[in-house]
Amino acid sequence: MDNNELIWTRRVLFLSLFLLAVSGLLLHYRIHNFMVTANDPSEPGFNSTHFLAFLFPLIDVVVVTALFASKKNAVYGYLLNGMIVIFGTVFMAHFSIAELTTKSAPLRDWVISSTLPDIGIAWVDFFIGKALYDLSIKGESTNLQRL
Repeated sequence: MDNNELIWTRRVLFLSLFLLAVSGLLLHYRIHNFMVTANDPSEPGFNSTHFLAFLFPLIDVVVVTALFASKKNAVYGYLLNGMIVIFGTVFMAHFSIAELTTKSAPLRDWVISSTLPDIGIAWVDFFIGKALYDLSIKGESTNLQRL
């Protein structure tokens, strides 16, 4: 793979990582809106649990994207991205288990109505970050070999 192909592949992966993070942020905001209406509709309330569900994708969009923008900080983006995905997997799985056990849901709903597809999307975000990290490392080692 020549240098131009590496640059374009890195750009496509970076854009994919950003778009996936923004989509996750918007999805979490729609599902877990942390600004809820209190008893008086003129005064909005604040739900701290929903805010945490919104905070992780926000960190993914802003911080992880900024870290992956620089090749020298890609390792920190990879690390933070992995931590967010692991936390998200645990939290979403816990949420599904808690919700589905209280409803005594049948086995079919454990797959269809759970957060399993959302967890899969989070892991796709991780693997795109892994490919971007590997490409950053490979690009640096290719440049070192040329010297």
